[in-house]
Amino acid sequence: MSARILMCGNEALAEAAILAGCDAYFGYPITPQNEITAYMSRRMAEEGRVFVQSESELAAINMVFGAAATGKRTMTSSSSPGISLMQEGMSFLAGAELPAVVVNVMRGGPGLGNIAPSQGDYFQATRGGGHGDYRTIVLGPSRVQELADCMVLAFDLADQYRITVMVLADGILGQMMEPVVLEAKQRRELPPKDWALTGADGREQNIVRSLWLGEGALEELNNKLQAKYQQIQENEVLCEEYQMDDAEIVIVAYGTVARIARTAVDKAREEGINAGLIRPITLWPFPTKQISAAAETFRMFLTVEMSCGQMVEDVQLAVAGKCPVLLHGRPGGGVPGVEEILEKIRQLTIRTGAA
Repeated sequence: MSARILMCGNEALAEAAILAGCDAYFGYPITPQNEITAYMSRRMAEEGRVFVQSESELAAINMVFGAAATGKRTMTSSSSPGISLMQEGMSFLAGAELPAVVVNVMRGGPGLGNIAPSQGDYFQATRGGGHGDYRTIVLGPSRVQELADCMVLAFDLADQYRITVMVLADGILGQMMEPVVLEAKQRRELPPKDWALTGADGREQNIVRSLWLGEGALEELNNKLQAKYQQIQENEVLCEEYQMDDAEIVIVAYGTVARIARTAVDKAREEGINAGLIRPITLWPFPTKQISAAAETFRMFLTVEMSCGQMVEDVQLAVAGKCPVLLHGRPGGGVPGVEEILEKIRQLTIRTGAA
């Protein structure tokens, strides 16, 4: 399938996961990601692969654990409350060093909240979410094409590092329809899965576990994990910079909000305001070095989020006091508009005398 076709984000990422070699999908319905489950129920059967609508989100993530332990490419998807229910299983995946892909099409919270788009799960995604010292790689696409493209990357990163990779979308991106090209893409060269549970006939048995009771054994595992996370931070950071050569006010935004912010930057430029945009694509590892370098030159940062302010903390850590970092946040399903962001830029311009 290489022609440009019109698809909603949820269905595009599902088809892209199949093209990426997803062997098994386990999931439970929840709005606004239901199209993923519905699409996979049909297409996985057509491809002769495994689809199970589980009895709950807890069951889904534990089915992912079982399939991942056999070396298969496996995934699940949900929306915010459902992802919360999966956190114990995600910690188990981390402790057992199993590769998996989890898609979160975020909705408003806390609690059951609403089905409007949100970015309120940033903390949960980028800090691991469950118990223990672990991380997940987090991808934050902003277009339907990018959402589809990142599925191959997600499975490859999961296999390369034996880690959970979360694709963090939102209700707008999941439901939005855009032209997209879906085709098989070249994959990374990946290490063999000689750790997988494939039957021990002719070899020593493999053991997959997250329980380490021996003296110092769990500390040794954690040190191994931290070394892996450091390698990921050094090698896998992705971000996009826009109009940054002479920017004096820098917007930092990801996902759907980054699209809106980019238009606001263009309109600010039309008014003679030197605004720019940094769009993190990997939310973890976060583009700390890129933002830190920008802070050496530019005088003010404005983080725009569909939350009360979560990514702003990572921006503040990256800037490290070199210049002010402000927040414009809309929680609970609120979506910042172009004029709203532009007005904030104007106010900051007057405040700093940047124009």
